[in-house]
Amino acid sequence: MVTIQYGPAAVGLPTSVMTAQSRRADVDRFHGSPYRWGQDQFAQVAQRAVDWPDTMPDHKVSVRGEHAVPYRLTVLGTGYLGATHAACMAELGFEVLGLDVDERKIEQLQRGELPIHEPGLEDVLRRNLESGRLRFTTSYEEAARFGDVHFICVGTPQKKGEYAADVSYLDAVVESLAPHLDRECLVVGKSTVPVGTAERLAEKLVRLAPGGIEVELAWNPEFLREGFAVQDTLHPDRIVLGVTSERAEKVLRDVYAPLGEVPVVVTDFPTAELVKSAANAFLATKISFINAMAEVCETAHADVKQLSLALSFDERIGGRYLNPGLGFGGGCLPKDIRAFMARAGELGADQALTFLREVDAINMRRRARMVDLARGLVGGSFVNRTVGVLGAAFKPNSDDIRDSPALDVAVTIGRQGGKVTIYDPVALDNARKAHPDLGYAGTALEAARGADVVLLLTEWQEFVDLDPEELGAVVASRNIVDGRNALDAEIWRCAGWHYRALGRP
Repeated sequence: MVTIQYGPAAVGLPTSVMTAQSRRADVDRFHGSPYRWGQDQFAQVAQRAVDWPDTMPDHKVSVRGEHAVPYRLTVLGTGYLGATHAACMAELGFEVLGLDVDERKIEQLQRGELPIHEPGLEDVLRRNLESGRLRFTTSYEEAARFGDVHFICVGTPQKKGEYAADVSYLDAVVESLAPHLDRECLVVGKSTVPVGTAERLAEKLVRLAPGGIEVELAWNPEFLREGFAVQDTLHPDRIVLGVTSERAEKVLRDVYAPLGEVPVVVTDFPTAELVKSAANAFLATKISFINAMAEVCETAHADVKQLSLALSFDERIGGRYLNPGLGFGGGCLPKDIRAFMARAGELGADQALTFLREVDAINMRRRARMVDLARGLVGGSFVNRTVGVLGAAFKPNSDDIRDSPALDVAVTIGRQGGKVTIYDPVALDNARKAHPDLGYAGTALEAARGADVVLLLTEWQEFVDLDPEELGAVVASRNIVDGRNALDAEIWRCAGWHYRALGRP
């Protein structure tokens, strides 16, 4: 990569730097026409660099291989998706401005501190803050002035008391940004939305923006896995572009060119919106399928782990996400499949997705079954019983407790009279804030101390690696329910534990 930087801050970059000078009008013209700049024009700018004055603001234009990327990016919304996208796009060499209305969050990010736990992301954040490629603001006016491509990364939570998605945060972003968009630019939605949202927002953008039809919308859904977000952003398995013009497609191809050879699917708005919904529905269905098999295995005295293993060798099925256990949770799958059902109903296609209701029901039944197994091991009642819970996050390598099966089980047991003590490597603070009535411990051993039963509810590696003898030395009774089928049953039983798991004898 060759980086051309003009302005006074040509220091600390991992590439060769040319200090360039120009008149401010030239720079404004350059940034005002992001779509019109091809390789020839970019080369002319570089050739003229020595003629430009030192007084202009700092700005960098990166060249990676054959791809010139004369765009400045904004990321609107700095939650899990937005913080990841902003930091990773800066890592690719772009100048990025992240925006959020939460001043405290912006101050935290500007200090290089993440409001979430995501492996590797804080290093990327700090590295790009230090390089000057990344910074944050609360000003929509500044974002509009700065950016050529604006990525919308706000949440679409489930509406209270409904299955439908709440897209009000998306509308709020468009309504706040659009009045400041007075030149050619591209606004790119990345949030998971009900089909039809993009078309509506595109019309709103044109109506509210002074730039009119020069302000274009595209839809580019995200496919991040919590715990692997940096990897999934910098090494995606596919890129989906929902566009209405060749111009928008070209801009997004340029933006993602530094990623190298990645399959790109170019399509329309509705298809791009449906890709993410369909992907999540399929994943949820696969998880609930094997958990439905676990229900059958329990009644038939079969072993769902062995069943899953046998199925995994079938190339038509595969073994990924065919892990029986407590089911899915988090801020995406549960609410996304419900929103998908709700939108299908609005479109008159509700019968097409009725199977997702059973997918959801199977998933919720796993939690109830986990409580039943634990209750059975303590004599039929949790009253005056001590329960050690290992895990609060909905999955390992995350501090996300949204719709966490682990916390749901812990709360249910607490309400039934059990004395619950929870340990999680990174999600304790979030869990404590959400459920201060439960007990918390700083280690797995402390959580299990004096327990009548231990529940493994999030498959953190440190729980998988626990020594059954060491844990057995601190509990009141050697009873364990493996909610994730993560432990070696034979080893634990040989150590004197009464081992139970979902879907296994």
